[in-house]
Amino acid sequence: MQTNLGCSGCPMSRRRFLAAGGAACAAGLLAAPRTACAVERKPRIRIIYALHATKQPRPDWPNVGFDFAPVMDRFNTELAQQCSGFEFVPTQATGPEEAQKILEADKAVPVAGYVVMQMNCWNKVVQTIATSGKPVLYADFQFAGSGGFLVYTAAFLRAQSANVGFVASSKLADLVAAVQCFDVVRQGGTPAAFVAATARLRGERTPLAGDLGCKSDEFKLLSTEDCVRRMKAGKILAIRNQEAGPAEPILAIPQERVAFAELNAAWEAADKDAARAIADRWQKTAASIEGVSRETLETSAAMYLGMKAVLKKHDANAITVNCLGGFYGGHIHAYPCLGFHELCNEGLIGACECDVRSTATMVAITTLTQGRPGYISDPVMDSAKRQIIYAHCVAPNKAFGPTGPTNPFHILTHSEDRQGASVRSLLPTGYLTTTLEIQPARKEILLHQAKAVANDPDDRACRTKLCGEPLGDFEKLFTAWDQWGWHRVTAYGDLKAPVQALADALGWKIVLET
Repeated sequence: MQTNLGCSGCPMSRRRFLAAGGAACAAGLLAAPRTACAVERKPRIRIIYALHATKQPRPDWPNVGFDFAPVMDRFNTELAQQCSGFEFVPTQATGPEEAQKILEADKAVPVAGYVVMQMNCWNKVVQTIATSGKPVLYADFQFAGSGGFLVYTAAFLRAQSANVGFVASSKLADLVAAVQCFDVVRQGGTPAAFVAATARLRGERTPLAGDLGCKSDEFKLLSTEDCVRRMKAGKILAIRNQEAGPAEPILAIPQERVAFAELNAAWEAADKDAARAIADRWQKTAASIEGVSRETLETSAAMYLGMKAVLKKHDANAITVNCLGGFYGGHIHAYPCLGFHELCNEGLIGACECDVRSTATMVAITTLTQGRPGYISDPVMDSAKRQIIYAHCVAPNKAFGPTGPTNPFHILTHSEDRQGASVRSLLPTGYLTTTLEIQPARKEILLHQAKAVANDPDDRACRTKLCGEPLGDFEKLFTAWDQWGWHRVTAYGDLKAPVQALADALGWKIVLET
């Protein structure tokens, strides 16, 4: 039997009550519970922010110079107010070593669990914290930590981690509700029960699919045989470093390495009058230009002309450049983003980051659809809206091909470093999109489809942010990132059947992501 007395119901047993005796009993009834409650502590939850620094010192998502202090203050305040049954201990960590030091310190004053907030993409903190065996809630600060969050979460799911639950939502209320799942542990539940509670909560708070009916979108497809023939007749130029020479074909498409020096020389040799004319056109056609000088427009136009010259020289139809490595290393002197934008609008292929897998995927899409571009993205998942957001600083504004309609676009700096010039394309909504990625080693093509529903204007992370509502199992979308990487390639149209036919012709396999 328990007798609950004062101070939020601290317990005193019948045996202790009777043993107190006589007049001392009355004093004991009043004093003992207060003493017990005075020393009893709320369960401690450590919040760990995985990031480079409070004020971001270098280019990365969300952007250089980003001040995380107000964001962390808001999280700390809301959790303290909304989850008052716990004591929260905020901490920062940049990687595994600091995470291990946190675990060592917590041996002196144990915690009930951890909240790990992924604030920058690739800081490996949660993996070390998960080894504690304590319940861990892993959360994404969207458009900031999303790449690592998706890749690391998929790894936990694949390993069937018994102590790591996750939340991926743009709503702070969803984070708060997930943190409240630590009540399961306070009431004696296991870490596995905590993980199950977070999964149930995520399912309950993710909206049901909306109207997934899409606008009519008719287009002509190339036959599978002709598509394979044209792919083999094309060529991808991969500009990663100063190496040059032939490379292995990918998805049946020939590939050649080109040195930074060759591209830079072509940029320097570009016709200045032609570059000025292109810059004039961008100034007239862009819905807005923010933070980008006229000089930068002209150097970007010269890079576009330089890439076209290199494509012509090598008889190629696709080019992919290690843009960040080249720019930061001083090997190239203009971002190729606007040039990629122009190439994709023309039915050629301009692809980011020397990602040859995604470039080959783009070649296949454009060839199969006779001109429709794909665009590479770093996707972000948002359970609050049941959306996947395809984010990147390059996108066409002719989503239906060179002869199709245009959509508005803005010219802004490259998001991560606030330098150069890049594109925010306000892509059409209401249409079905198909998203793909290839894995040559396994001869697999990953595929999911989504209805384009919005363009997110958030200033964090990459400029173009097409929002899609996926067809199929939204939760399944969390599971493949560790096996496929972060990039995906999105194009307009129902490409599921023709891509299946192409895979069959190549002897490859389709893997459905939803």
